Amino acid sequence: MIRLEDSSYEQPMALLQACHERVARSLALLQRLVAHLQARPGQPADAMARSAAEDVRRYFEIAAPLHHQDEELHLFPLARASGDPDLQGLCETLAAQHVQMSTQWQDLSVQLQTLDTSPAALARLQHAVQAFSALYAQHLTLEDGQFYPALAPRLDADLQRHMGLEMGARRGLRFQP
Repeated sequence: MIRLEDSSYEQPMALLQACHERVARSLALLQRLVAHLQARPGQPADAMARSAAEDVRRYFEIAAPLHHQDEELHLFPLARASGDPDLQGLCETLAAQHVQMSTQWQDLSVQLQTLDTSPAALARLQHAVQAFSALYAQHLTLEDGQFYPALAPRLDADLQRHMGLEMGARRGLRFQP
């Protein structure tokens, strides 16, 4: 077991923001994958492409849903209970985007599993990647620029501790009391 104080979960908001950097890196890898496949039209996906596709799939099927769950369980209720109509509206926009991203990901994930390199399939993949990346870019801008800063003053030390413990537990970590 580890101590909460010795982990990044002691600062849950910083951890959520760091996750946004990993999202950006995964989206960049996804875009490089599309460019790589388009540079080799009609050729089967090579080992590098399959590895990149698996890395992206692993991130958006494991880490991203946990990140969204963290926000939905800890930040969204705080925003909804804030009494601030702007913050509440922003929260609802972000919640709707989570649903959109999940829906878009389901289609994109299937395309990354098959890695069909026919011209029509590559065009569909490029379109799906562009839409997914654009939605995520908008989402991250709202969270980093407005939502997180508006919530930060509302997160006292006890709430952050509770949040960090639950976030770690969802990831299989056990903390010393």
